[in-house]
Amino acid sequence: MASSKREKELARQRAERQAARRAAATQRTKQRNLVIASAVAVAVVAVAAISLGVVSRGGKTDVVATAGQSAEPVASVAPSADASSGASPAAGVSPAANAPGTCTYEPTSEPAAKKVGLPPTSDVEFKQEFTVTLATNRGDIVFDMPSAEAPCTANSLRSLAHFAYFDNTPCHRLTTQGISVLQCGDPSGTGGGGPGYQFADENLKGATYPRGTVAMANAGPGTNGSQFFLVYADSSLPPNYTPFGTITKGLDLLDTVAKAGSDDSNGAGDGKPKLPVEIKTLRVTPKAA
Repeated sequence: MASSKREKELARQRAERQAARRAAATQRTKQRNLVIASAVAVAVVAVAAISLGVVSRGGKTDVVATAGQSAEPVASVAPSADASSGASPAAGVSPAANAPGTCTYEPTSEPAAKKVGLPPTSDVEFKQEFTVTLATNRGDIVFDMPSAEAPCTANSLRSLAHFAYFDNTPCHRLTTQGISVLQCGDPSGTGGGGPGYQFADENLKGATYPRGTVAMANAGPGTNGSQFFLVYADSSLPPNYTPFGTITKGLDLLDTVAKAGSDDSNGAGDGKPKLPVEIKTLRVTPKAA
C-alpha cells in the first residue's frame, strides 16, 4: 500500500514538473513574439507618421530569431516583432569582455531542444572568416560569417553545426509587416527551443539590419542561443540583436517564401511561412583567402 502511494506521489511530482516546463516554454515563446509584435506595431505607427512628416522606426519580433527565444528574430526571431528566441529571459549573460580566444556560455534552466554539449570556451577562433551553407528544401542559402565581428556567436554556430543541431529543422517564423525576416534555429519548431545554454550579445555598436543580414534572435540581453533570423528586406530594429553574417546566395529564395506570406498564426503578417522552409543541413567551412 505504501509503495502504491509512493508511486502516485512520484507520478504527481513528475506531472507538475512537466507542466512547469511547458508553461515556461510557452511564456518564452510569448515573450519573443511580443518583442516582434511590438516592433511591428511601432512600424505601423511609423507608416502613419510619415504622412505627417514624422520619422519613426519599428520592427516585429517573436528571435530571430528564435533566440528558445520566440533566437524574437528574434527566439520567437526574429525580433519579437523584434527578434526573440526561446531562451530563458531571466538573468542573461552580461557582455563582460572576454579575452581574445575565450568565450563564456552559461547553461539555461530549460533542457536543450536537441541535446548538445557546450561550445569550446578557450582557443576560440577570432580571425578566420567562414562560409555557412544552409541546404534547405527550397535550395541553398549561403552567408559569410567573419568570426572577428562576433567570435563567440560564430564559435557557437560552428559547435552546433558540428553536432548536426540544425539538421532537419524548420524555419518556424516569417514576418512580412514591420520587419522582414525568416527565423530559424529551433529544432522544436515552436520558437521556444534552444541549445540549453546562452551567451552574451556581440557586435551591437551601430548595428543595423539591411537586406541580407543574419542576426541572432533573443529573449532579452544576454540570452542568445541557437535561433537566428535572415533579413530579406531592410528592417528597422533597435541594435539589440547580434549581427554575425551577410547572405551571399539565396535571397531570391527568401523573396519567394516572403511573397507567399505567413499563416498569420502570431497576428497579421507574422506566423509560420505558407511555403515551409526546412534546413536539411547546416555546414560551416573556412572561407578561402
